[in-house]
Amino acid sequence: MPEMHQDQFFWVDSNEPHAQRRKAVLAKYGNQVRKLYGYDNKTAYQVMFVMAIQFVMAYHVRNLPWWKVLVVAYTVSGTCNQNLLSAQHEISHFLALRKPFWNKVLAVASNCPIVVPVATKFRQYHQEHHSHLGVDGWDVDLPTGIEANVIVHTVAKIGWMIVYILVYGIRPLIIRPKPVGLADVINWGLVLAFDGVLLYTLGFKSLLYLLLGTVFGGGLHPIAGHLIQEHYMFVTGQETYSYYGPLNCFTYNVGYHNEHHDFPQIPQTRLHALREIAPEFYTPLQCHTSWVWVIWKFISDPEVGPWTRMKRETREGTDGGQEPIALHKKTAFADITNVQQSPASKAVKSL
Repeated sequence: MPEMHQDQFFWVDSNEPHAQRRKAVLAKYGNQVRKLYGYDNKTAYQVMFVMAIQFVMAYHVRNLPWWKVLVVAYTVSGTCNQNLLSAQHEISHFLALRKPFWNKVLAVASNCPIVVPVATKFRQYHQEHHSHLGVDGWDVDLPTGIEANVIVHTVAKIGWMIVYILVYGIRPLIIRPKPVGLADVINWGLVLAFDGVLLYTLGFKSLLYLLLGTVFGGGLHPIAGHLIQEHYMFVTGQETYSYYGPLNCFTYNVGYHNEHHDFPQIPQTRLHALREIAPEFYTPLQCHTSWVWVIWKFISDPEVGPWTRMKRETREGTDGGQEPIALHKKTAFADITNVQQSPASKAVKSL
């Protein structure tokens, strides 16, 4: 076993687990699983519906008192804009419409209510998140060493969570900057033009309603729990976690995260079918049933934080992925009661 790295992350020798499980699932259920591949227009319809809600709400908040603007920004805009950010995740795999071009158009259009241009760069970075999961310097979903060493106490974690979506958006530009292309120029131009028109026609409150929705919805908000749920290690040795609960309906089933990483070519509306086809591959995995609990556990537990992420030096792993996972830093989460081995296990029934 190599020497332990200087930082506090969990370094592993093996490659990421999803390619291996994908191969095993296809070997047993290949014909059934491949029928799930494709796209689903229902995602596009939902995205356009949420966009319409935000446009209508932006109009109606223009004359509200400030305290009411803040309330609806958290409750309505936070939910809607986190929905649209989750839509960027689904659309980046070209799963909403038949042709990649129209998926790109939908991504940029649905980026407008988010106020900050994210669509094109998110697609690029997210592809690398899948191809280089946990690889140091490649997977920008991983917190930096500074985050891991500074965000260690409850107050710091609360502050970090409040601005999490800002950190999430800025981190890639620092860790792995990419050149600006024509698609980026178009993305920035259209979104900023939308911002300008909104500001001119409806005023500052309407623009702030949308902007705060992006910040609130990506921070201390119930459906933002998926940002922590997906890859923060709550059980030693497991890199990715799924969430099975009612809030999936607001986030395009992003909670089905093990299933998604195993088969990113399956649209969100069919991920449940994958789990039904191959239950022996997913039922034994630890999972979550509450995003609120995930956020609370992350903030309150001194053993959980930005450092509880798996890292590897290369996508193949230093042992070629042939040996079981070897952790270079160990911990135990034996007291976790809301992480379960199967849906039949007893768990806290909440959001």
